[in-house]
Amino acid sequence: MDIYFSGSIRGGRQDVEVYQRVIKLLQQYGAVLTENNFKAGGGGDDEKDLDDREIHDRCMAWLEQAEVVVAEVTQPSLGVGYEIAQAVGMDKRILCLFRESTGKKLSAMIRGCDNEDTIIVKDYKEADLPAILQEFFTSVQAEAEGDDGDEGEEDIEGEEVDEEEGAGEEEEDEDDGE
Repeated sequence: MDIYFSGSIRGGRQDVEVYQRVIKLLQQYGAVLTENNFKAGGGGDDEKDLDDREIHDRCMAWLEQAEVVVAEVTQPSLGVGYEIAQAVGMDKRILCLFRESTGKKLSAMIRGCDNEDTIIVKDYKEADLPAILQEFFTSVQAEAEGDDGDEGEEDIEGEEVDEEEGAGEEEEDEDDGE
């Protein structure tokens, strides 16, 4: 699975060690496409040779390639917000992680977009991350394996079941009573 990890780079380097620990946990679930962006000394060596447009285009290509997005949103960042908005437009599954212990308040535009399905916002302590990530990736995997088990269900005779089949019968029963 390809994972796009997002965190504040230019405005939040003080959290680079947190990002590296998150990335290490994410690697249990797949390839973290943006791993080199979060090295201790700054972006990867190749980034020194790229201008802002090239960095943008590379990140957008990675975002398009990724199956899921995990964003550490504790440090306010225009770039992270932009990446989340782009991921929403691409119908990506998104997990936003926020550390309340910093005393900061998360933007309403991020916290308010949590729909508990495709976009999930979790307040966390680092000790809770393994369980949060396991829950998220288990959900992503279940969806990938059959859209939560609803699609393609068959009845005993091998015919596809129409979920709305029973709804029409109730309406007919109501009409009979009039």
